[in-house]
Amino acid sequence: MYLLRVIIPDRPGSLGAVATALGLARADINAVEIVEKGHGFVIDDFMLTLPSDARPDTLVSACAALADVEVMWVSVYPDNWGLSGDIDVLEQMVTVPERAEEVLADLAPATFHCSWALIVDRDSGQVVHRSSLAPVSNVDVELVGDLASAHVCDLAAGWQDGWGEHAIAVAPFRDDHSIIVGRPGPPFRTTELARLKHLALLAGEHEHI
Repeated sequence: MYLLRVIIPDRPGSLGAVATALGLARADINAVEIVEKGHGFVIDDFMLTLPSDARPDTLVSACAALADVEVMWVSVYPDNWGLSGDIDVLEQMVTVPERAEEVLADLAPATFHCSWALIVDRDSGQVVHRSSLAPVSNVDVELVGDLASAHVCDLAAGWQDGWGEHAIAVAPFRDDHSIIVGRPGPPFRTTELARLKHLALLAGEHEHI
């Protein structure tokens, strides 16, 4: 499965034109999600599959042939990761409010189309919970920045042994923990950070869920 992030014009027919172009490139679209809407544009994520003999660069070529359509990112996305919305995450946090932080971290890869998530104690810098595929060793918090404030940043290759460049987003919980989510790309948008911050605040205090 592939994750394709594109910028398309915010006008009738644009989404359909992209979907048609991807279909002609033999892509099977599994889901489409709006990442951000701006003045005259929309950023959409397409979750799709290709036949085994097709190359992902055909997706870029298909979109590039359309006027005012720009591909921001295309990458492999694990087949066993579904799409989760913010409401789905909240519902699961309500089910086990004492584990709300861990639920958010475990669901973050599907919810934010990222690769991994960590929960870090802000005082000690120690990882207290990690999602599957997350780094097994502690992250150098000096590279990450202020864990008490919501922000995004980039980690250069080698921030973990054998790991390449990663975009990350950080948001504090209401207690002494913060969540860090990361992916090889694309960079996290302002709207994605706002959603992560909101969910972290809700997860960090049970009565606010």
